[in-house]
Amino acid sequence: MKLNEFNPSEGSSFRKRRIARGIGSGMGKTATRGTKGQKARRQIHPNFEGGQTPIHRRLPVKKGFRNVNHKEYAILNLDDLEKFFKAGEEVTIEKIIATGLIPGVKDGVKILGFGELTKKLKVSAHKFSKSAAEAIAAKGGEAITL
Repeated sequence: MKLNEFNPSEGSSFRKRRIARGIGSGMGKTATRGTKGQKARRQIHPNFEGGQTPIHRRLPVKKGFRNVNHKEYAILNLDDLEKFFKAGEEVTIEKIIATGLIPGVKDGVKILGFGELTKKLKVSAHKFSKSAAEAIAAKGGEAITL
């Protein structure tokens, strides 16, 4: 057995240090607080910053929250379909991206009812507004939800 192999007995623990219990304890007199000053005389809050505006008041308050299930759709209007596609054509997401109408799909493509449609189109998208689906169907086209 060597000095560096000593371990405390199983289940044993140290007693809590008792401060400010007289000179014999080795932690009497100033009770481990040092000498003089505000910290030696009274307990101050750990977040107290000496009178300057504390960090929790300097930072802005973020309001609300963002839903983790929120979907952001790339939107496309009926007037865009009118301009860029011929009558009877099948409109797919690949064709929409190829024409440069939307930069990317995001969480899907949604067709909105802004503008007027005068052609029969077969449109495939992730979502349709009610007015867009009705306008496509009114011209004899088809709105296919992916």
